[in-house]
Amino acid sequence: MTPSAIRAAVVLAAASGAMSVAAPALAADAAAVAASPTLSKIKQAGAISIGHRTSSIPFSYYDSNQKVVGFAQDICDRVVEAVKKETGTPNLQVRMVPVTSQNRMSLVQNGTVDIECGVTTNLKARQQQVSFSTTYFVAGTRLLVKKGSPVRDFADLSGKSVVTNAGTTSERILRKLNDEKGANMTIQSAKDYGESFLILQSGRAAAFMMDDVLLSGARTLSPRPDDWAVVGTPQSFEAYGFMMRRDDPGFKQVVDGAMTGLMRSGEINTLYTKWLQKPVPPKNLSFDLPQNEQIKKAYASPSDEAFE
Repeated sequence: MTPSAIRAAVVLAAASGAMSVAAPALAADAAAVAASPTLSKIKQAGAISIGHRTSSIPFSYYDSNQKVVGFAQDICDRVVEAVKKETGTPNLQVRMVPVTSQNRMSLVQNGTVDIECGVTTNLKARQQQVSFSTTYFVAGTRLLVKKGSPVRDFADLSGKSVVTNAGTTSERILRKLNDEKGANMTIQSAKDYGESFLILQSGRAAAFMMDDVLLSGARTLSPRPDDWAVVGTPQSFEAYGFMMRRDDPGFKQVVDGAMTGLMRSGEINTLYTKWLQKPVPPKNLSFDLPQNEQIKKAYASPSDEAFE
C-alpha cells in the first residue's frame, strides 16, 4: 500500500469512528424528541408557541414597539434556545400568544401554547391540571392604594370594595377572608392588571390586591406613579413558574434544565438586577426590589415545589 493510500485509510477509519460515536448520540436525541409529545409537535411544526402576558410589568409585557419583554421573557428566550438544540431546529419559529389569568391554563391544556412564560403561581391544586417548571420568582400578596388612603392593611378593608384579577390566588384569598373572617368586602374581579388598576384609579375600589411586584409594576402605568403605594402584610407567598402540559417529562426536563442552568451559572442574578433593580420600560422607573430570602433560596436550590 502506498503512503497516500495508507493516509487515506487512516482518515477513513477516523471518520468512521467519529460517525460510530455520533450515531448513538443522534439516535438518543431523536428518541428523546419522539418520546416527548410537545417536543415532537414542535419539531414537526417547526414552531413553538409561547403564552405571554400583555401588561405584567416587569415580567411579561409589551414595550413601545409591541415587542414582548420582561424578566420572564428573558428566561423564556433561554428555554427556546434549549428547545432549538434539543430538537435540532436552529431556525425554529417562535409564535407569541397573549394569555390572561382566565384562559392561560386552558390554552396550555388544549395545546394552543406549548409553554406559558408569564406570572403564574405554582399551586398543588393546579398541578392536577398542568406541570410547572422550576420556580423563578417568589412574591408576597399585598395591596396597592392611593397614598394617604386609610387602608394600610387588610383589616382596613372591612366594608370596602377591593379589586383583583379574575382567576388568581389573590381572588381566592379575598373570598376566603370574607367567608372565614366576615370581612364584608365587596370583591371586584377584573380581566387583567391594567383593568384592575383603572378600577382603583377611578375610585370604584379602595385597594387592588395582587402580588407585590406586580402591584409595583401596575403603578408605573399611572401618569403619577408616586401617588400610589404598596401596603399591607403579605397574605401568602407565591412561587412563579412556567406552565406546561402534564405528563410530558421530556419537555419539562428541557425547560427545567435551561432554567436551573441560569441559576447555577449565576446569570439569573444578572437578569434579576436588569428587571427588578434597574430602570425598565416603558417609563424607565426602577422597582428597587432586592431579592427576598425566598428568592435566594429558590436560586440556591432550584425546585418546582408548590408553596401550597
